[in-house]
Amino acid sequence: MAANPAPEIPLRSVFLDYATVDAHDLDVTGLERACHPLTLHDATAPGDIAARIDGAGIVLANKTRLTRELIAGAPALRLIALTATGTDNVDLEAAREHGVAVCNIRDYCTPSVVQHVLGAILALTHRFADYSRLVKAGQWGGRPQFTMLDFPIRELAGRKLGIIGYGTLGRAVAQVCGHALGMQVLVAQRAATDAGGAGAPAPDGVRRLPLGELLPQVDVLTLHCPLTPATRGLLGAAQFAAMKPDAVIVNTARGALIDIDALAQALRAGRLGGAAIDVLPQEPPTDGSPLFAADLPNLIVTPHVAWAAREARQRALDELAANVTDFLAGGRRRRVV
Repeated sequence: MAANPAPEIPLRSVFLDYATVDAHDLDVTGLERACHPLTLHDATAPGDIAARIDGAGIVLANKTRLTRELIAGAPALRLIALTATGTDNVDLEAAREHGVAVCNIRDYCTPSVVQHVLGAILALTHRFADYSRLVKAGQWGGRPQFTMLDFPIRELAGRKLGIIGYGTLGRAVAQVCGHALGMQVLVAQRAATDAGGAGAPAPDGVRRLPLGELLPQVDVLTLHCPLTPATRGLLGAAQFAAMKPDAVIVNTARGALIDIDALAQALRAGRLGGAAIDVLPQEPPTDGSPLFAADLPNLIVTPHVAWAAREARQRALDELAANVTDFLAGGRRRRVV
């Protein structure tokens, strides 16, 4: 069902989880101009969503879940505008059935994510956290020599970088790691077509490999693919067992791409060289996580901040405002429904 035409009168707008974007350091005037009148809520509990979107024509959200029941119960709703690229928190089929447009934002946080991935790779392969821990514990002062060689450090030039998800983010990481670090880039086939044999070249000529062929070769694996039925649980015990025991993994995409119980076991058993995890299956992790165990070596866990440089968050707000303005003018900018 096609979305209802843009109305001629102002639609009341509500942002359900504004604090996921703004830490009181952004300029919100452009968004307020596009969405007038606009109500900002730092966060919205699941039980409060229905009341807050009641009568609203435009709902802005980042990670708040908008289910079929909520969409069906909001007859004034015309647009769901997301401050994220992922749309798995919205029932898109229900939106389509009820004539509600949905748009996302894209390419707003690439520099921030690339910096995070590069920093994570360097931190893991140079063992920053491990050496810092030993120094703070006083172990450097008791050594007879000027240095410590407790943990291996590897140069990355000539080593293989595996990328799962070769969109804007994956290509940007490949470019930086290839040019700045001299790494060889391997790209995984899309999960839905991973049927064996090298695939067609990626847009820049990089040939895609089935995941089973890529994993045993890589020294660093970085994830940049969306969470879909085909990619959920993409990396588990079997995949970790196929990798080099000193390979490291960086995940800035979606937490459920990885079986984190299997990851914890692989790290603890020395079957992987390390991991930097910025996303978890449950966020925030109110039930804890296997990755919070103190005995896991060379593990960095960060609270979903790879995207969160101030400049990237400002671009997110500006993109959101542009999407709303375009919708009200009858356009289809960044529409997924």
